[in-house]
Amino acid sequence: MAGRFAPRPTRTTVRGGHVPVPRSLDTAQDLDLGLTLGPLRRGPADPTFRATPDGSVWRTGRTPDGAGTLRVRIEGGRAAAEAWGPGADWLLDRLPALLGAEDDPAAFVPRHKLLLATHRRRPGLRLTRTGLVLESLIPSVLEQKVTTNEAYGSWRVLVRKFGEPAPGPAPEGMYVMPDARTWTQIPSWEWHRANVDGKRAATIVRAARVAARLEEAVEMDGPAARRRLELIPGIGPWTSAETIQRSNGAPDEVTTGDLHLPGIVGWALAGDRTADDEAMLELLAPYAGQRHRAARLILLSGRVPPRRAPRMTPGDIAGL
Repeated sequence: MAGRFAPRPTRTTVRGGHVPVPRSLDTAQDLDLGLTLGPLRRGPADPTFRATPDGSVWRTGRTPDGAGTLRVRIEGGRAAAEAWGPGADWLLDRLPALLGAEDDPAAFVPRHKLLLATHRRRPGLRLTRTGLVLESLIPSVLEQKVTTNEAYGSWRVLVRKFGEPAPGPAPEGMYVMPDARTWTQIPSWEWHRANVDGKRAATIVRAARVAARLEEAVEMDGPAARRRLELIPGIGPWTSAETIQRSNGAPDEVTTGDLHLPGIVGWALAGDRTADDEAMLELLAPYAGQRHRAARLILLSGRVPPRRAPRMTPGDIAGL
């Protein structure tokens, strides 16, 4: 029965979930844009990401060459893309990696019936690789120890206020995130108005000050890249994994320290909703090298434990 129903939109399922992208008759069967690019969206009103009714996915990026807007769609079984702005060429050059060309789904061997069934139902899943660290790191820091809606709201406020309008004919309301220098110059009261506490704000500022060194992590393997990020006070295993999964397309970097994920994995694979990180890693051990993909497939299966407690109450720093 689990596979017949979509998972509840907990923070974990939203991060690794499926963005609805309308399909046309000529959509490629071996690539699902919604599954592949979905983890890059930070909420349904993310100003840097948009899925439109014509089946296109729009996203903006702060590339080494500057701001850029990318539109991707499937035409005749092939990916077609357009880009605008100073970062257009950079985005187009890295389009194959963004769409999972460097991913190897054949390396995943299901060892549980649930994962076998989900893997067959989701053949278009590819692990994206953006090649950009800061654009995934900052929203991941914003998600530390708060509700999903709080983090997404903070991201929207900061990007719209301190970013710049998306280049080209992007859908209305799209913006490019601020550059590293701008993040370091946001006044303390603006972080407060965006519902971001001082600890998370300070972590983002520290990271932005050494953005060039952090961006070097895209050329490293997963463990080395995470070590580079975790040199910044305030960035731990949870944040580094969430970042490297997107920037590096790392198939084995499973998220630890998450409030929901261990229980979801434990429930799906062993019927244990009380599983902790240690138990989760033990259950995922047969998928060494592909543990992140295994965790995503579990989230996509819809097999989650019944809720026993009310949702976490959102905070209101801006109202203090």
